[in-house]
Amino acid sequence: MRSLICVFVMALAAGLAAQDPEAQAPVSFEAASVKPNKSGESDTSLRPQPGGRFSATNAPVALFITYAYQLQPFQLQGGPSWIRSDRFDVTARLESDSPVPGGSGQITPSMLALRSLLADRFRLSVHWETQELPIYALVLARSDGKLGPNIRPAAGDCVAMSAASAAAAKEGRTFTPNTPDRVACGMRNSAGRFQFGGNPMSTFASGLSNQVARVVVDRTGLTGNWDFEFTFTPERIRQQSSGAPPNDIDPNGPSIFTAIQEQLGLKLESTKGPVNVLVIDHIEQPLPD
Repeated sequence: MRSLICVFVMALAAGLAAQDPEAQAPVSFEAASVKPNKSGESDTSLRPQPGGRFSATNAPVALFITYAYQLQPFQLQGGPSWIRSDRFDVTARLESDSPVPGGSGQITPSMLALRSLLADRFRLSVHWETQELPIYALVLARSDGKLGPNIRPAAGDCVAMSAASAAAAKEGRTFTPNTPDRVACGMRNSAGRFQFGGNPMSTFASGLSNQVARVVVDRTGLTGNWDFEFTFTPERIRQQSSGAPPNDIDPNGPSIFTAIQEQLGLKLESTKGPVNVLVIDHIEQPLPD
C-alpha cells in the first residue's frame, strides 16, 4: 500500500501520545461526510488543508486514529481487524484551522475534530496505557562529537515560513518553501531518500519512529534546527528476493541504520523505555451519512 499524508510539516511525533485524550477541549467539524470506499485501490491519501478543510481517500480507520492522536502505528493496540482492512472516504471542514509552526508539538484543531468524528460516527472509545517496550535512542556516533558530511545547521526559519503559508492561504494563494529537490521546512521520505529541514533533532527522532517501528528518543544533545538528507535502501527492498526494485533504488544500498551513521554521524542504540500506547476499548462500523 502506498500512503500519502500531506501536511506542511510531517512530524507525527510519538511523544505527543503522552497527552490525555480528554485533556483537549472538544472540537467538531462544521460539516463532515464519511463513505465506504470499495474501489480496491491500494493508494491512500489523508490531506489536512489550510482553511480548516480535511479530506481522506481510501483510508483505513487505523490511519484516522493514528493521525488524530499523533501516533505511530505500533502505538495503537486493540480493535477489530476491519479498522485496518476496510477503507473510507472522508470530507470535512472547520470554520477555521490556524496552521501550527513545524516542530511546535501542538495538536491542531483538525486533529481534535477528527477525534470527535471518530467518537460520533464510529463510536470510538479509547484509553492510554504506558508500557515498557523496546525503543531506540538517537545518539552521536563519534565520541568526539564530529557529525557526518550530509548534516548542517538549518538555514531557514520554519515559524516564518508557516506564517507566510497562512497569509498566502488567506489570499487564496499557495506558498510552500519546499521543492522536489529540497525540504526547507519539514521532512520527506520518498524512495529511500530522507530529507529534513528547519526543525530540531527531536522532530527527526519522532519522524524516524515509523521507519524503524519503535519509539525513537533524541539523546544527541544537539540544539537548534538542522538541515540534512540521507539515502538508504528500505528494508522491504533489501529482503525482496525477485523483481526489479521500484524507482531505481539500489537493492544493495545501506540500511537506514547504516545510512544514518555514515551520512549524518548519528546512530540508533537499542534500549528500553516507557511507551505510551492507545488502546481501543470500543469501535463500530460508521453510521451512514
